Amino acid sequence: MRTLGESRALAGHGIPEQVRRSILESLSAGLEAADPATAVHAFLRCADGRLAVDGWSAAPRRVVVVGAGKAGGAMASAVEDRVGASVHEGIVIVKDGHRVPTRVVELCEASHPVPDGRGVEATRRLVDLARRTDSDDLLLVVLSGGGSALLTWPAEGLTLADLQATTDVLLRSGASIHELNVVRRHLDRVKGGGLVRLVGPVPVLTLALSDVVGDDPAVIASGPTVADPTTFTDACEVVARYGLWSVVPAPVADLLRRGARGGVLDTLKPGDAALARTHYVIVGGKRLAAEAMAQRVRELGLSGAVLTTGVQGEARQVGAQLARLALDLAAGRGPLPLPACVVLGGETTVTVRGPGRGGRNQEVALAAAIALDGVPGVAVACLGTDGGDGPTPAAGAAVDGTTVARARRLGLDAATHLDRNDSFPFFAALGDHLITGPTGTNVCDLYCAFAWGPEAATARA
Repeated sequence: MRTLGESRALAGHGIPEQVRRSILESLSAGLEAADPATAVHAFLRCADGRLAVDGWSAAPRRVVVVGAGKAGGAMASAVEDRVGASVHEGIVIVKDGHRVPTRVVELCEASHPVPDGRGVEATRRLVDLARRTDSDDLLLVVLSGGGSALLTWPAEGLTLADLQATTDVLLRSGASIHELNVVRRHLDRVKGGGLVRLVGPVPVLTLALSDVVGDDPAVIASGPTVADPTTFTDACEVVARYGLWSVVPAPVADLLRRGARGGVLDTLKPGDAALARTHYVIVGGKRLAAEAMAQRVRELGLSGAVLTTGVQGEARQVGAQLARLALDLAAGRGPLPLPACVVLGGETTVTVRGPGRGGRNQEVALAAAIALDGVPGVAVACLGTDGGDGPTPAAGAAVDGTTVARARRLGLDAATHLDRNDSFPFFAALGDHLITGPTGTNVCDLYCAFAWGPEAATARA
């Protein structure tokens, strides 16, 4: 797995090397703890043809592996290692650049976060493969973050263009991932338990790597193998909440309204008989990654603790809150002695207001930099565990009290870049991006707020 060991972010900023090393190594430890292969190996067992996981077991004639997500390739490879020759075939859809070596399972690349034709075609092939299994087989489904965009088959009457436009406007509106998925589940044949409906009476085991706050199976990859407690009415309320009825394509608006009136079969609901043949296990998530970060900080001689893994909200507001955490630590108002680090995990949203280029983690970092301007002894870092942040090659960024001033010397105004949602060129000019490339995992975004102080840093260096 790629980490941040060679990153030059924050080099030469006057940050004590012990602190800079802690920032980079703690984030790397979080990535390593989120490794999907490690998660699968920790849960799945296979001996004498019998698979066992989380109190469930079966001895299928054949195992067919399907699924989707940024970590889907690594998870499929780990299943192959565990299950061996019992894996008959498979199709897993991954984000571009997230392919890994597999022996039997075919990996198909597709677009994320807006779906494309490759994802639709791969999903149709995946469903066709799953339908060829029978009651003596096991359909083993691997799911991870990104699966909602990658595993997609428009509902009857909708086109891919309809889904693309709807996804795009929801992403730009500031809707949360939960709200986005409520709508997407009702516009797609495989989401919201649709895959279970489509495959018929086949045993289904799902292994999921959670990237969502609350670890809700209905939200992870839009829940293709679980019941969906939401309705068409809920989806309509999301569209109304963000004033999107005049923006979403007419066929989408028509389908949602007909569904709310009971004219379209809703998603699979709790208690449906089809769920009796399914078993669902979350094999990894954000808490493990955050705890690994805090542990690495402590190993390096700093105070470290996890505050929460439930961060949500507008990215720029979260950035200001992270800055306040760092300032409180520096002022001695926190629970940890200096030098110290508070670790958080979660996922923010961005309401796109400008024409710039960036991602939610870079926007969090930019807002934090503005709040920390001119304050010594504090730093904030933000990282997407999948190695990507919006449509950019960066995973995130790191900032301190000198960031805004250094940008100003280059003719860059931080507030203007924030207003334009233009964080990527801002950090590119400064060299303060955190770059890993595709990591093969995706559990959440990771944040850390550091505080030290001249005397504390000298004493503990």
